[in-house]
Amino acid sequence: MTAGVREQPRGAGRPRPRPGSHLGRVGWLTGLAVLAGVGYRLWLLGHATPPTNSDEATMGLAALHIARGEDFPVWFYGQQYMGPLEAYLAAPVFALFGPSLFGLRLPTLALYALFLLLTWRLTLRLTGDRWFALLVVALLALGADRVVKNQLIAGGGYPEMNAAGVALALLAVDLAAGRPGWRPVRWAVWGFLAGLLLWVDPLVLPYVVATGALLVGFRRRELRGRAGALLGAAAVLGAAPLLGHSLLTGRNPLHAVLAAGGADATASWADRLHGGLLLGPPLGMGFCGPGSCATWQLWWAYALPVLLVVAAATAWRALRQPPGSRGADGSRGADGSAPRVAAAMRLALVLAAAATLAAYTLSSSSGLTPVESSRYLSTLLISVPALLWPVWTLARRGPGWPVTRLGAFVVLAATLVTAGYATGQAARTAPATRAAEARHAELVATLRHLGVRHVRADYWTCNRLTFASGEEVVCAVVDDTLRPGFDRYPAYRREVERAAAPAWVAPAGSPLAARLDERLGTDPADLDLVTLDGWRIYLPRG
Repeated sequence: MTAGVREQPRGAGRPRPRPGSHLGRVGWLTGLAVLAGVGYRLWLLGHATPPTNSDEATMGLAALHIARGEDFPVWFYGQQYMGPLEAYLAAPVFALFGPSLFGLRLPTLALYALFLLLTWRLTLRLTGDRWFALLVVALLALGADRVVKNQLIAGGGYPEMNAAGVALALLAVDLAAGRPGWRPVRWAVWGFLAGLLLWVDPLVLPYVVATGALLVGFRRRELRGRAGALLGAAAVLGAAPLLGHSLLTGRNPLHAVLAAGGADATASWADRLHGGLLLGPPLGMGFCGPGSCATWQLWWAYALPVLLVVAAATAWRALRQPPGSRGADGSRGADGSAPRVAAAMRLALVLAAAATLAAYTLSSSSGLTPVESSRYLSTLLISVPALLWPVWTLARRGPGWPVTRLGAFVVLAATLVTAGYATGQAARTAPATRAAEARHAELVATLRHLGVRHVRADYWTCNRLTFASGEEVVCAVVDDTLRPGFDRYPAYRREVERAAAPAWVAPAGSPLAARLDERLGTDPADLDLVTLDGWRIYLPRG
């Protein structure tokens, strides 16, 4: 070695890539994971999967009316809560290309892609570990039945809540850490998103409160000045549809939300605990097959409470570290607060997840309809980086006995394997769903060929049929006794009642079809029957 020259450690002098940069193998793998997640969901859309329904068709009809300039609804048709943001996002697509299920779901696919990218960025902000960020992205790229339904079906609120919730957390981290540049814009965007989410769906309220508490805790002085005024004005603008409607009508949308959550119904505490704590987490977070959980897939229900406690404890311990130490991303922030902000945000995400789970378990929906209502837990995916970070830390570089590190590896592997298996279960339903959609398209084509423009059908047939036909076929809802049912858009019923001889449409084998078959047997001269694969059309004579 040359005298006077000290040998440098291997790698010294090389520029270290910033956490979050796209340099190196991990960047390429992360990009592939994002493409895989989006590509898988695009493939599902090509197969008309997840299956659509009349609620989603109602959103499509609202988008169609907006695109035509005929109506600009404040709420989802037929109720006084849940802003139809998805309809406003789909309206430009309809204006350009015409109404379709694929066009209705294109904005929801874009929202999922945004959720994935923002989560990757947030994970880097909170941990500084690019390999862990890759793990989180890979996990969220998977999609079990309930997860892809929440992300792709334009049924109201769910596709946008997670993307906006992560955006709130990311903005709050940057603002609380004193990150320079565009601060007024960040304050305004945070306020606007918070207000907008309250209009769209209050299910995300725990995350709005948690991220807002972080801003209050770290930026109290700044909020007392122009930043607070800007945030407040932007929040009012975001919630303007909700506030304006409440002022004009005197109605409180919270009452409608509580009623929808089962406040007017009753369920036993045993059913609530079973649905909320045992079935809810694995179903809502993507560890179960379509509509059911195998016994072995329920392990996540037992792991989640442990993860919540451990994640909260580790975040609290990190939060109590002295100010001025470096954060996970190597930065200190404008006031040396970056590591404490990251720890505080991890704690906030854990508390928001716990509040969401508790609120769901307390509601009667968890006990009355546990499988379908597990969608109310969709926002728990926002907290995945905070929940898994302690496990990753222990597995990769944490202290402790080898058996403890092995246990952490097992938890991470089981999480990926279980979610991957559930994704495969969901993907296998795509051919059957596509075939069912083809049968429905044949129904629409047959009605057009027969010249039928007005029909009566059950709730889950009506608006789906009206949307699929672009309102060429208008439908009024009836129940299984042929009496008027729940019409989300009353104008359709008025039009059907004015028609001379509306037809009847019923799924083959349904109670409505059985009732109409009885009528057909009693008076064969009253109706003509046209049968299709999966459907029955009853045409009035005369």
